[in-house]
Amino acid sequence: MSIIRRSNVFDPFSLDIWDPFQGCPFLAESRPGFVSETSAFANTRMDWKETPEAHIFKADLPGVKKEEVKVEVEEGRVLQISGERSKEKEEKNDKWHRVERSSGKFLRRFRLPENAKVDQVKASMENGVLTVTVPKEAVKKPEMKSIEISG
Repeated sequence: MSIIRRSNVFDPFSLDIWDPFQGCPFLAESRPGFVSETSAFANTRMDWKETPEAHIFKADLPGVKKEEVKVEVEEGRVLQISGERSKEKEEKNDKWHRVERSSGKFLRRFRLPENAKVDQVKASMENGVLTVTVPKEAVKKPEMKSIEISG
């Protein structure tokens, strides 16, 4: 079971997976510069911009193949981007001096606004950047009906 929290309390659409052990000094491995897998889980950096036509999400995923990434829309208009960055193979005679690149699973979730066309979501990956485009419904202008004044 995962606990979901907002990454930005002012943004009602942002959802992240909460890691209660993030930053805990007792759980860090003894290798210098180690980045834990749990921190990679929720720390995939994302941009979300809204244009007049669409909501556009971008994630930097260097070294991740498109086959290792899943983009899904759950019921309730929740966009979920997940995947796994493979760990580099360690040879028996290797001596690591620094490990800063994260590996492991990652997951980001965003609640989409009501104007999102969830059945028309498109995703592409180019040069390690995942782009997810969610088209928006056209804004309907309220109809004005002229009422004739009698008398």
